[in-house]
Amino acid sequence: MTATFLSEWLNLLFRWFHLIVGVGWIGTSFYFIALDLSLRKREGQAPGVFGSAWEVHGGGFYHVEKYSVAPKQLPDDLIWYKWEAYLTWVSGFALLTVQYYFNASVYLIDPQVMKLLPSEAVAISIASLAAGWVTYDKLCRSPIGKNTPLLAACLLVIILGATYGYGQVFSGKGVFIHVGALIGTFMAFNVFMVIIPNQKKITASLLKGEEPDPKLGQISKQRSVHNNYLTLPVLLMMVSNHYPLLTGHSQPVLVVALILVMGGMVRHFINRHDAHDNFAKFWWTLPAASISLIAALIVTQPAKLSGGHGLIPDRDVLEIARVHCTSCHSATPTNEAFDEAPKNIELDSIAALRRYETLIMAQAVRSSAMPLGNETGMTSTEREILGAWLESQ
Repeated sequence: MTATFLSEWLNLLFRWFHLIVGVGWIGTSFYFIALDLSLRKREGQAPGVFGSAWEVHGGGFYHVEKYSVAPKQLPDDLIWYKWEAYLTWVSGFALLTVQYYFNASVYLIDPQVMKLLPSEAVAISIASLAAGWVTYDKLCRSPIGKNTPLLAACLLVIILGATYGYGQVFSGKGVFIHVGALIGTFMAFNVFMVIIPNQKKITASLLKGEEPDPKLGQISKQRSVHNNYLTLPVLLMMVSNHYPLLTGHSQPVLVVALILVMGGMVRHFINRHDAHDNFAKFWWTLPAASISLIAALIVTQPAKLSGGHGLIPDRDVLEIARVHCTSCHSATPTNEAFDEAPKNIELDSIAALRRYETLIMAQAVRSSAMPLGNETGMTSTEREILGAWLESQ
């Protein structure tokens, strides 16, 4: 078994595990925010109860109560929701390591953006995630954290600033996956560093017979809401490496901004709907999300080829493919990251180039997603020639 074969299996297993625990975490986030928003004050509710909700699912009826702070006594079978968040981040970082750190020269580094050693790229990645969390956490704990609109604006600036910074050092794939990893770090560390510690402090106060500090619950709720609104954007960031119209875009800051607005508006619409608010109070979220989507469609529209290359001989195109494609996409790849052609796509013949025209146009002509990290230094002129030849067929 080769190192590449083992790496592929690690990638697959970590990705599978990441998906499973991520679904669990996102599911609980969606459920508890919806539950919180559906709580109602009712006659005869017990002292200290903020509100309750009646729910039906799977043929059963449920009556759920929420306390303003905490009950006077805690049951022995209290359930803590934390491992889904922890394991999502751990498995995600493991996947980032296997996919991007072990193959930094292929997936993370683009020499035309910045010439980096793999160790330098990995160090920048880890340091940026740590610095991003510290900045975000301090912002939430500052006086700005008490002003929700201002805090949201500052968080947007932090994420877009990070996007710009990543765009100065990483490949297109590296930019979007790191924006996703940064947001995911905010979310997981909110649980690990704030929400769960605060809940433990509340529990400790109850066990001592003391009155818990209500601010602890309020702070935890704030971070939980942040996680809820960031969920939809982070999901798109995590699958972005499959879409060169995102990772190959020359203005990643603009694309990320539109994704954040779009996801945030959709999430706000769902939340207000779950709260049974009057539609007149939140109707505007749908037009805002639609405008963001239309803007995203416009800005990611592929540029037209300049043309003017005349009749292009097949041999010239085969030479471009030989230099920039067949080190990976051939029966016997020479790129050490692959034992076989990715997705079994071999591009060492005219027939193969015609067969995969749509993919080639999307990955190597309309965007610079391929070659990975532009390791071979494919020029814009070569992309134009390849595109003109494909369009002439």
